[in-house]
Amino acid sequence: MRQIVGDAMLAVLAAVALLAMLWGWTYSVPDLVRVSYGLPLNWGENTLETIAGPVDRWSVNLTYLAIDLVFWFAALIALDRYISIRR
Repeated sequence: MRQIVGDAMLAVLAAVALLAMLWGWTYSVPDLVRVSYGLPLNWGENTLETIAGPVDRWSVNLTYLAIDLVFWFAALIALDRYISIRR
């Protein structure tokens, strides 16, 4: 039973990590529409509209993307270690 709960916890954290990395939220004001990606750090932005008109500009910070990946993989590894110690 403990193994099933541990595996379920890992699956849930993996799903949360995937959603945190790929889920975008929209920032919209009258002269700017932007979609941001990444949690805890904002690693990507897609600018859709500016005051000058529609655009499709991507801005990706590879350092923040790498830090996000390290953060979520470290969380998965830490949870796996915690579960293996508890067994």
